[in-house]
Amino acid sequence: MYKALTTALLVSTCLGSLVLADGTAMKFTTDIPPEITIPDTLETRFGTLTFDGGFPTEETAQKIYDQIDFQRAVESVLMTTPGASLQGFRKGMQEFGPDNETAVIWTQRMDSKVQLLTPNTTVVYVFMWMDTSDGPLVMEVPPNVLGIIDDHWFRYVTDFGNAGPDKGQGGKYVLLPPGYEGEVPEGHFAAPSTTYGNWLVMRGYLENGSPDPAVQRIKDQFRVYPLGSDDTDQLNMVDVSGKVFNTIHPSDIQYFHELNEIVQEEPNAAQSPEILGLLASIGIEKGKPFNPDERMTAILTEAANVGSAAARVMLYRSRDPEAPIYENSGWEAPWVGNSSTFERDGVRLLDARTRFHMYATGITPAMVNPVVGKGSQYIAGMRDADGNSLDGSKTYKVTLPPNVPAKDFWAFTLYNVQTRSMLQTDTLYPEISSADGKVQPNADGSFDIYFGPSAPEGKESNWIQTVPDMGWHMLFRLYGPEQSWFDRTWRPSEITLVE
Repeated sequence: MYKALTTALLVSTCLGSLVLADGTAMKFTTDIPPEITIPDTLETRFGTLTFDGGFPTEETAQKIYDQIDFQRAVESVLMTTPGASLQGFRKGMQEFGPDNETAVIWTQRMDSKVQLLTPNTTVVYVFMWMDTSDGPLVMEVPPNVLGIIDDHWFRYVTDFGNAGPDKGQGGKYVLLPPGYEGEVPEGHFAAPSTTYGNWLVMRGYLENGSPDPAVQRIKDQFRVYPLGSDDTDQLNMVDVSGKVFNTIHPSDIQYFHELNEIVQEEPNAAQSPEILGLLASIGIEKGKPFNPDERMTAILTEAANVGSAAARVMLYRSRDPEAPIYENSGWEAPWVGNSSTFERDGVRLLDARTRFHMYATGITPAMVNPVVGKGSQYIAGMRDADGNSLDGSKTYKVTLPPNVPAKDFWAFTLYNVQTRSMLQTDTLYPEISSADGKVQPNADGSFDIYFGPSAPEGKESNWIQTVPDMGWHMLFRLYGPEQSWFDRTWRPSEITLVE
């Protein structure tokens, strides 16, 4: 009936009103703006859509719903990459012991056997998952460490150690669960979180090139236990040096299952209604089972792959004009926007947030408020001087001009593009650091650093191995960055191909 009525009506090109086929119009017919109607057929990227008298056909409705579900699933990946990253990290740590009772530590330098987003080999790492669903947790921290706690959705909770309120002197913290209204003991720093699950990272520093003093201090003084407990020695510290350890979240349909785990564990108040609504529209909702049917499973499987692909594009082919550190450069800022909440003037920097969490681990305001001579600064080498991706079969060179502005030391670390973890080569440590005293300067005080499958003759101490036919990228780090770094009067060369 509606199709017959549609064909019986014609749109007058001169008046923009609906008239009958014989040229007459209904008594109260008015001019109809063409932009408020829909044609009988629409050609779209996902097929032809058909409407009878404005009513979508059943086939058209299904096409639309398939497309909406797919779009929302892809957007869910991009909007929840931070939380998924931490859930993957948590699952990796649980392989070594339960939450609250287990901390993993590298008593030696971190090595390339671990699958972990862009770590380095120049500090002592400790990771732990803290769950306050049974109540607050006390954390005793040693002096001279740098630590962060982030919540389950990967948002900042507190710093501790050198950048925290204890100012590197050590102290006691109390991690508080959502909605906690009890007392905090005197002399303890309160750390309220919006989620029950929380991720802890702590870094100690090498002393005279050795990790041993920091490791011993952490083992002797780091404690985690329930508030009010008499047993303050409940923590099992597991040495994972040289062990296989995966912390990277999946990029297939398992992504959505792990995302569902977060939603089920955490209060809805910890996440925005819009994101929770987005997840609910694809079947992930607190208190309800996540059991996608055959149609939805197919959509989610494709969406997981497309979402991962989109995040990788944002990381490796960023279109953000703020990404390049220098004009027309292959050096980029890992952290775009200079905000630990990825906000500017009340606007969320969505691509910058996804890009960072696809690349790195750890959120704290201290990372975006650098101090001259303190902490560290990073830049990422993504492409060569001609704008090409870095090829493990080829040899490249970076020249550091004299007077590298690093009060403490500088380092290059190489990473696998697929895993974003350290590149696995013939050495456990795909890194060069000025701290080891082996890198050789040129006569003028500059340094030439080489990257390739084999060392140029006589340049072995200034070379990092790459893997033929494998994509790679690098981070250049300065520890104790000096003023010439911040005002850009000093800069490394571009990554140049060695012919």
